[in-house]
Amino acid sequence: MAIRENVEKIKETIEKAAQKAGRKPEDIILLAASKTQPPEKIVEVYEAGIRYFGENRVQEGIKKIEALSNLKDIHWHLIGGLQTNKAKYAVKYFELIHSLDREALADELDKRAGKVEKVQDVLIEVNVGEEETKYGVKPENLEKLFEYSMQKENLRILGLMCIPPYFEDPEKSRPYFAMLREMKEQLEKKFNISLPHLSMGMSHDFEVAIEEGATIVRIGTAIFGERKY
Repeated sequence: MAIRENVEKIKETIEKAAQKAGRKPEDIILLAASKTQPPEKIVEVYEAGIRYFGENRVQEGIKKIEALSNLKDIHWHLIGGLQTNKAKYAVKYFELIHSLDREALADELDKRAGKVEKVQDVLIEVNVGEEETKYGVKPENLEKLFEYSMQKENLRILGLMCIPPYFEDPEKSRPYFAMLREMKEQLEKKFNISLPHLSMGMSHDFEVAIEEGATIVRIGTAIFGERKY
């Protein structure tokens, strides 16, 4: 019952945050970040009404996708950093890749998607806090990567993703979320393109992210509870 209750609470919070921002709750995707969670836990979350799941590691994700292939209308996203040599598997198994962050990866994803006659949906990950330990293109290099990736036949860029620096106080994340939204708007204006998605906000700060325009919130702990390891 705990997972179902957690999901209901999160949905209520999403609704309130959306209303506060003058947005529609149905425009926000609640994605369960299922890293390290076993398939049976994912089934519980699915039964509580969630249809979007995000995995951090390609190999771990593939095992779960194959184990749960009987679940209908389920959407698998790759939300962790992606090594170029795993691109071919990512293209085969994941609907949306949130972590495009360099030209070499754009090349590889484009090539691998072409081989399976797929147009791969991607988000560009931006390292908004310019942290050494995090993936993502630096803000000043975003436009160059965006333009480069936009020219790839087998990639479709749907927006941006970020993981801001961690703060106990979620309000301190707000400037980073606002920065990502502004970057998206600048790209839309400059390239005359619509970018429907901003993937930002996790268990502790997703309300603020929604207020700043998030369309995908990646929630792990608040759904599954604290990880045991």
